[in-house]
Amino acid sequence: MSEGQEQGWLSSFLRRYRNEVGLVIAIFAVVSFTTAMDPAYREKPWSNATELLRQVSMVGIFALGAALVIIAGGIDLSSGSVIAFSGAICASLMLALAPVDDQGHAIVSSLSTRILLLAILGTLAVGFLIGTFHAWLITVVGLPPFVATLASLVGLRSLARVLVPAVSKLYTGNDTKQLYVYDDAFRQLGSTWWIPLVIFVILAIAMWVLLSKTVVGRHLYAMGGNEQAARLSGIRTDRLKWLAYAIAAMTASLAGILYCAYVATADPEKVGRGYELTAIAAAVVGGCSLQGGIGTVQGVLLGVLFLRVVIDAVAKLIKGGTADDFEGMIVGLLVVLAVAFNELRQGRGGRKQEFFPGVLGLMTMVILTGGAGMMATLTISLRAGWIAAIVAAVVLVAIRLLESRRRTSDRKSAA
Repeated sequence: MSEGQEQGWLSSFLRRYRNEVGLVIAIFAVVSFTTAMDPAYREKPWSNATELLRQVSMVGIFALGAALVIIAGGIDLSSGSVIAFSGAICASLMLALAPVDDQGHAIVSSLSTRILLLAILGTLAVGFLIGTFHAWLITVVGLPPFVATLASLVGLRSLARVLVPAVSKLYTGNDTKQLYVYDDAFRQLGSTWWIPLVIFVILAIAMWVLLSKTVVGRHLYAMGGNEQAARLSGIRTDRLKWLAYAIAAMTASLAGILYCAYVATADPEKVGRGYELTAIAAAVVGGCSLQGGIGTVQGVLLGVLFLRVVIDAVAKLIKGGTADDFEGMIVGLLVVLAVAFNELRQGRGGRKQEFFPGVLGLMTMVILTGGAGMMATLTISLRAGWIAAIVAAVVLVAIRLLESRRRTSDRKSAA
């Protein structure tokens, strides 16, 4: 291969996988910065790596399902509630199938393999039914995907909160809001770091084959790009939506099983709260377009890894037990940045000549600079007002440079 051919191949590769390459660079940068700033990464690299891989795997399992729905042109807001509901269903099935003591209470400290398998398969079947119900609401009733899955977001967690005390009182004699399962074999499913990783890798490979090597995958991309054109070309879009939403719900159910196994508890009040945004964020950061028809499995993998690396870095660098308070802000910020970047990259952001036009643009600059300064002082020190001023000034300069570059690009395009 000649030098010119090598450069052409490299240019083509970078153009095709620029999102993935950018994520790899960003992940490396965040890990390097965290390693330099926090000694835990240097002193305990193996334990940090295994815990990060476990977290990435747990999030990645249901993020793959959410990404599939987005590629197909839909949206699924129910992931977090499906996770909570599935954990409650799995624990309930194990209690119902477990042997009982002299008082008629379930013994869940030592369950047979048959009971574990039945509980897991039953929970996955419930996930399939949830996805089927979503598909029916969308394709037959005609509800928008946002509304159909929003109903499950609200309803399933509420149903789990009603189910858990009833099951607990029936099988344990205690009126509690959590179900406890202390079986060692079940706990290993979530606590052994490589088990979720293996499941995640297998699901990722299966999803990659589905999307890249099958006719069904090409039809999913076509439906996400233009549903009406796909339908007119003979593609059975209703069945494709059923497939996408069923897979999404089943991956969320699988994640719910693993989360329940990790803490040995089904707690619908806390488990999975806000995870629907995490799944969408991982998919969008990984390159999936909310307009549908665009996205790759490898992009989603890197998106999940980048999201968890950033959150883990915040947890390492912010002391005092407040790191969890910043997680929602980080995820929301990454979603906005990723969507905005995708819109600009695909040319849909070029309707206006300026990012910050007129009074609206001026107010937006005030919001961005003030918000950045406030975040800096909250993170570092409330008494250091000069930090807020410096960060706000840096953000303002960055905004002006971005606006200047945008105008230059528009002028070149017009010429």
